[in-house]
Amino acid sequence: MIDAMPNVGVVAIGRNEGERLKRCLRSALDATGRVAYVDSGSTDGSCEFARSVGVEVVDLDTSVPFTAARARNAGIDRLTERWPDVEFVQVVDGDCSFAGGWFEQAERFLNEHDTCAVVCGRRRERSPEDSIYNRLTDLEWDTPVGEARACGGDALFRLSAFREVGGYRASLIAGEEPELCQRLRRAGWSVHRIDAEMTLHDAAMFRFSQFWKRAKRAGHAYAEGAALHGKGPDRHGVRGTRSALLWGLCVPVLGVLLAWWTYGLSIGAAVLLFGWQAWRIRSGQLARGRAARDAALVGVFTMLVKPAQASGVLLYWRRRLLGQTATLIEYKGQGSPGSEERADA
Repeated sequence: MIDAMPNVGVVAIGRNEGERLKRCLRSALDATGRVAYVDSGSTDGSCEFARSVGVEVVDLDTSVPFTAARARNAGIDRLTERWPDVEFVQVVDGDCSFAGGWFEQAERFLNEHDTCAVVCGRRRERSPEDSIYNRLTDLEWDTPVGEARACGGDALFRLSAFREVGGYRASLIAGEEPELCQRLRRAGWSVHRIDAEMTLHDAAMFRFSQFWKRAKRAGHAYAEGAALHGKGPDRHGVRGTRSALLWGLCVPVLGVLLAWWTYGLSIGAAVLLFGWQAWRIRSGQLARGRAARDAALVGVFTMLVKPAQASGVLLYWRRRLLGQTATLIEYKGQGSPGSEERADA
């Protein structure tokens, strides 16, 4: 077992990830022997495999509602109990594997930038050519290099900064990373994405229904983020919430309600508005250097799932007004061998 990076530990989370988890843990162990895996009720032998290769395992109490945020907090607690001298903690989803050289580059960056709390690199899809939805997810991961507002599910944290702000908000069912980064930046820390390969992710999305549910989850995250931090200087979550409600609810509903008085012209106008906005998004993607086909895909599918995002916003507020506990909006299932539906990726 490698322990060439004693300052760095890894926390992976997952459920029934099968071969993906094996790839994940082996790639982590190639860099450090300080690895913890948090399992949320797997039935595929995930825990047994993790223990067999020397990974510390946390069996999450499934009687308490699961969130990825809660799992990551539990993993970091166990990791630092087992190895108190860890300074940097890499969090990763169990369906990801690490690129060679990532840990060295990320640790070096944190050592050279004292005010940086978290660093992330390029997360790529393992098989973007397998479906339009995998391709769209790969494009989504391609965010600008430099100081950023947030990281994603894979990132290397400075443990002292993570502890200072209290870690992940365990109750969040989605959007826990931007929410944590919001608190870190308010505390004076920075977030960076560096120009380095970080992880390969397996979205395994082959149906529009999966993409729809993922967008619904994003809408829920926008709404909850806005409720928590929307009055701050960054207006966290506000823009996403407003966009979801405008394009996913107001425009289509008005188009239908006015159809009788406009002889159906209002529905045509709504369709034209959607097309115009998709074209604007496409133009913005082209300006970023995207290929024409990719830019068009992003524009069209961003608008197609606006109603899903709006339904996620409404779901959040319905749950909040009724005092209901939020439960996961899961999208990953069939077409993903060895995996049950989950929403931590």
